[in-house]
Amino acid sequence: MTITLITGANKGIGYETARQLVAQGHVVYLGARSVERGTAAARSIGARFVQLDVTDDASVAAAVATIKDAEGRLDVLVNNAGVLETELTGTAALRAFDTNAMGVVRVTEAALPLLRRSRGPRVLTISSSAGSFWAVTTPGRPEHGLSLPLYSASKAAATMLTVQYAKAHPDIRFTALEPGTTATDLTAGLGIGRSAEDSARAVVAALDGDGPSGTLRDESGALPW
Repeated sequence: MTITLITGANKGIGYETARQLVAQGHVVYLGARSVERGTAAARSIGARFVQLDVTDDASVAAAVATIKDAEGRLDVLVNNAGVLETELTGTAALRAFDTNAMGVVRVTEAALPLLRRSRGPRVLTISSSAGSFWAVTTPGRPEHGLSLPLYSASKAAATMLTVQYAKAHPDIRFTALEPGTTATDLTAGLGIGRSAEDSARAVVAALDGDGPSGTLRDESGALPW
């Protein structure tokens, strides 16, 4: 069986990804900050809940320790937890980068020893084409007219972390994924996007695929960034 950890998975793309992977036979650890919401979400799809706040070192360490004690390894890590800050302030910037970029570092670093015990370890980080320099500077692309500086910058950081992790750990496959514009709580104020179920299919497909490590991808393949 494939042992999978998904962060920020009590709703949205994370939840739908967890549901689809459970249906495929994965043992899924559904990470969420809220014990109440996370437990309910995990129970509803047959996943296992771990309390996990990606901005808290102790919470991350405890979640990984739980998986280590129960499974002894980790095959797949999905760094899904994310925030969208619309105010351009120092405080908002700290929140955006703490979750969208530093959260990737905290969880990945904690999980690396367990990933190395897997025969085919994979780390997939939910990034965004809004963090692609190519996309935001290409007229006609939807990202060209998008004004979300902190989200774009923090997702660019998440993609760069993916590239650097891939270089540092060639035995582990690292992918940054643009899952498609999705209607979630994160984008509710924008009134855009397809269903989380549809975007989760892109996540599952990326996990099943054999593309090169250290790339930013969407459903069509590698994206310039």
